[in-house]
Amino acid sequence: MPLWPLPLHLLPPGSALVGGAVRDGLIGRLGVRPDLDLVVPGDGLALASALARQLGGTAVALDRERAIGRLVLKGWTIDLARQEGDSLGADLHRRDFTVNAMALRLPLGEQTLALIDPLHGLGDLKHKILRAIGESNLLEDPLRLLRGVRLAAELGFTLTDQTWEWILRHRSSLTAVAGERVLAELQRLVESADAARGVELLLQSGLLGGWISGPAQGGCPPGAMAHLTVEQAGVRGLTEEEAKAALPIARLARLLDENALVALRASNRLRQRCRHLRRWRRRLLDPDVHHPPGFQSLPESEQLELHRQVDGDLPALLLELPPAEAYAALQRWRDPQDPLFHPQAPLDGLRLQQDLSLPPGPRLGDLLAHLTRERAFGRLPRQDPTGEQSLRAARRWLEATGGPCHD
Repeated sequence: MPLWPLPLHLLPPGSALVGGAVRDGLIGRLGVRPDLDLVVPGDGLALASALARQLGGTAVALDRERAIGRLVLKGWTIDLARQEGDSLGADLHRRDFTVNAMALRLPLGEQTLALIDPLHGLGDLKHKILRAIGESNLLEDPLRLLRGVRLAAELGFTLTDQTWEWILRHRSSLTAVAGERVLAELQRLVESADAARGVELLLQSGLLGGWISGPAQGGCPPGAMAHLTVEQAGVRGLTEEEAKAALPIARLARLLDENALVALRASNRLRQRCRHLRRWRRRLLDPDVHHPPGFQSLPESEQLELHRQVDGDLPALLLELPPAEAYAALQRWRDPQDPLFHPQAPLDGLRLQQDLSLPPGPRLGDLLAHLTRERAFGRLPRQDPTGEQSLRAARRWLEATGGPCHD
């Protein structure tokens, strides 16, 4: 267990660590600061507030009716929930999956460290099985239906036949869950180790039928994400960190269209990123577009627009391209001074206004766009310390287009 974030003597007798931290600790996948779920014999929200005052953290109300609070402390997230039922065992019986229904009593002293496992979750954990505790447990919070698919992908586990049957039977119930919660689960799914398999399970389940429709379910037919893997990212030259950032957004853009993202209340920024990736993927790879695949086949204006719009997400787009082309593009993208992959004008608007007596307005914007394009495609030097060559190019453009030009 990593360093514990709060003094255990401040927790009331009968408190227990439950859920994902116990599960992950048993299979050796606990992070440095794992999210912690504590069951306490009392008001969890009140306890979170009291601990925040004592320890200098922040308390957040997660569910006032069920007395669930969150304590954010020193980079840790600790959820405190009132025990459901008259015993810890009764509480564990109300959870979603057997592997999440194990607990450790606190404090974790040498004499008291004992696993509480009334539903034999340890056996399922050893056999890599994800088993729902009961049909009614899933329906208590229908997000658990989607969580089952996500955990199967995240842990590399197999859903039991009965669990899968319940997911299929009640898939329409997911529409009762707030869109933000559904999207959060989907984001965790596309970040998982076996996300391609997870998405396949998701599409087979029909859980997203309330948000995506059609035979291809949002443009993501079976097998559509087979290439969106760490291995294929490596073939294209992405580092581990680049792949970690690129793969989830590439998968999400394939899975959800604009309408689905709106319905799931995605942020404007996330919608924009996915929209741009979808647009340029279609433009580069659509067989109905009569040009060879790849950046170089696009007109200059489109190449500039692509790099402006995709920018930090370019590795996600490169995952869709042939390895050789993706590798070459990645080398240029890594250079922050590359004038095409990170386009910018060689002079700012203020310098142009001062040196050319050019007023602000659309004409100035057009000139900046022209200079950006000239620099991006090598018709202006990459480095122009004094700006004189760029100014001469600006004067030529103004004269050619009938604008004012003053030395």
